[in-house]
Amino acid sequence: MSHAGSDERTGSSSCQLTFDGTTVTARPGQSVGAALVAAGIVAWRTTRREGRPRGLFCGIGVCFDCLITVDGRPGQRACLVPARDGMRLSAEGDRDGDDSDGDGQRW
Repeated sequence: MSHAGSDERTGSSSCQLTFDGTTVTARPGQSVGAALVAAGIVAWRTTRREGRPRGLFCGIGVCFDCLITVDGRPGQRACLVPARDGMRLSAEGDRDGDDSDGDGQRW
């Protein structure tokens, strides 16, 4: 049986990330995006034109909906970045990787 804060398979304990001042716990092997969603944080940036919330969408690095700033480096895909203890995460604000608002129109 697994215990909170540890992973039986590796013996590793969970790690702590900070997202805009909020502590988020990640399990070993989780991506930043998965850790945020597990913590109930489902959006961390908005589209430029309409201000619509964006977060984890495809989960495999194909789209750019999950862009996040990791340790001061903007434009990181949260679904591809492995969580590490002490990471500082922040919302992308109004940055938008695809310049569309889901209506198929680019501007």
